[in-house]
Amino acid sequence: MMDMKINPIGLIHTPFTTKDACPMQPLYSSSAIGQVEIFKEYENGLKDIETFSNIYLLYLFDRASEIEMVRKTFLDDEPHGIYASRHPCRPNSIGMSIVRLISRENNILIVEGVDMLDKTPLIDIKPYIPKFDLIESATEGWTAGKNWRPKPAGRE
Repeated sequence: MMDMKINPIGLIHTPFTTKDACPMQPLYSSSAIGQVEIFKEYENGLKDIETFSNIYLLYLFDRASEIEMVRKTFLDDEPHGIYASRHPCRPNSIGMSIVRLISRENNILIVEGVDMLDKTPLIDIKPYIPKFDLIESATEGWTAGKNWRPKPAGRE
């Protein structure tokens, strides 16, 4: 087995300090503003990032709880495999969100649509490029026809 080490390149600052306050997906937090702080040693990597309207943030679910390979999700009471969901309690605890990039101020990105907890460790940024990322023939899998519903209190 290979040992891996991933070091954060920054922190994501959001208004959400508890799991219960945190939205489920960027779509449901479209007006939530956050700041992505890139550590100074990685700031040069932001060159030209402001030419994109949207970016992917890849981050660690550093406060996720117990890993269950099959579990209920916020869309369904029927259990699904963890790889068929976006649940945060997963073996490598990696999250991904597409946010709107509002502006860049040196090593700080101002973004809209944050759906992660405050001070979440950032592991990577990638530009959202519609001609590469938009797949018109993509299917919704088991989520087709499911309506979003608020998560019950105490449920992650």
